[in-house]
Amino acid sequence: MLSRKNKLLLLKLASLFSVVRGYNIWVIALAQYLTSIYILAPEKAFSDVILDPNLFIIVLASTLSIASGYLINNFYDSEKDLINRPTKTFIDNYVSQKTKLSVYFILNFLAVILASYISFRAVLFFSVYIFMLWFYSHKLKKYPFIGNLTASVLAITPFFAVFVYYKNFDWVIFIHASFLFLILSLRELVKDLENLKGDFSHNYQTIPVVYGIAYSKRLATLLVLLTAIPVLLLIFYHFPLGYMYYYFIISFILLLIFLFFLWKAQKRSEYLRLHNLLKAILVIGVFSIFFINIDLIIDRLSFLEELFFGK
Repeated sequence: MLSRKNKLLLLKLASLFSVVRGYNIWVIALAQYLTSIYILAPEKAFSDVILDPNLFIIVLASTLSIASGYLINNFYDSEKDLINRPTKTFIDNYVSQKTKLSVYFILNFLAVILASYISFRAVLFFSVYIFMLWFYSHKLKKYPFIGNLTASVLAITPFFAVFVYYKNFDWVIFIHASFLFLILSLRELVKDLENLKGDFSHNYQTIPVVYGIAYSKRLATLLVLLTAIPVLLLIFYHFPLGYMYYYFIISFILLLIFLFFLWKAQKRSEYLRLHNLLKAILVIGVFSIFFINIDLIIDRLSFLEELFFGK
């Protein structure tokens, strides 16, 4: 049986994993790799991408930076989250605020050191990214529009790092990015509706607090309608997306269903379900990248079999 000391250590590790949203970070890292393999560098051999040390460092530095961003966000939002997320806050508080700050600085230091292996420009990129994550958590998230916009841009920035690395300027990349940006913006708006009570109590000037729930729902409707633009472009301009076309079509249908329930929603639990629907659309989008090219999947699986089990 585990001693009391070991149980407490496990609880603290689980708490830290919860604070840094470890489940989100793994999905983002996977998305960076899949985007590199199937979208940004499809002409490269799978082994050249998956075993590229520079790409690994970019993904790892991104992961550490994102984790530090969640830590500092949790640090500043601890009182507000007592109202919005009491159960999660109880788990998160197994790690002290002092420890959170210490881990935050360690993760940022490691991210910058790793970036220095690639280039000075990479150091500048991640330094600015880390600063903006802090500035968003400390100041910007308390204001309408600029807070939502910054959160969406910061969420998509790790993919921009990979995009710059491969120097792929195909239009399909920008259309993908616009679709992702709109979904992320919609998610941020729903989060504000979900957290309305805590935001109002702590004087966070979010869109629902300043302009009201009805205005927020109208803005969400506009964002959903705007997602039709990248979806139609991807479908009718015959970009090489393989079976991923179906993801965009199904996602737009789900967003219309989302709108129906959004206008009926009144309770926090209902906004939470809508938030989870948007997260599901994003996660499904990550795995749907596999279906851009079925032949590539078979080729990739063959490589992995050889790598781990030999011929």
